[in-house]
Amino acid sequence: MTTWVVTLCALTSLSLSTFVTTAAPANADNKRLDNSVFVNIYTMQHQAGCVTESKVDGRLVEAAHRQALDAVNNPDLNGDLGTDGSTPQSRAKDAGFVGTVAQTVATNPALAINGIDVLGQWYWDSAAKATIENCANTAIGVWSENSLARSVVVAVYGQPA
Repeated sequence: MTTWVVTLCALTSLSLSTFVTTAAPANADNKRLDNSVFVNIYTMQHQAGCVTESKVDGRLVEAAHRQALDAVNNPDLNGDLGTDGSTPQSRAKDAGFVGTVAQTVATNPALAINGIDVLGQWYWDSAAKATIENCANTAIGVWSENSLARSVVVAVYGQPA
């Protein structure tokens, strides 16, 4: 009986360690966060008197994605410039967007960030708020990234040519 219990415990331990080491890594899906940030931007625009209909632009999402990845992996980045010297305008152009762009970035020194954190950073920053409330910015792309040490949300605002 004792041998059977020891063998069963050893097999269970082996099976559990195999499961733990072969389990797929968890990848965060921030689609809900990104969508809610877009909706909050849209709401701020309309509360500021904008009557235009802003829309998500995939090219600006791509530009935001590029900066969010760069910023989450490089804690010295907190603004517009990328580690490669790129700007919001050059990233948007590389993604195929033609027109003028601006960008807002929110960071949180933690694994997670939520829409209230993002809006809190942007609403009380006069430059960010002015960018958001600019009614000419009718194309918008939002992307967020997380690491254990940092979360980043980037919104790129475009005025199509």
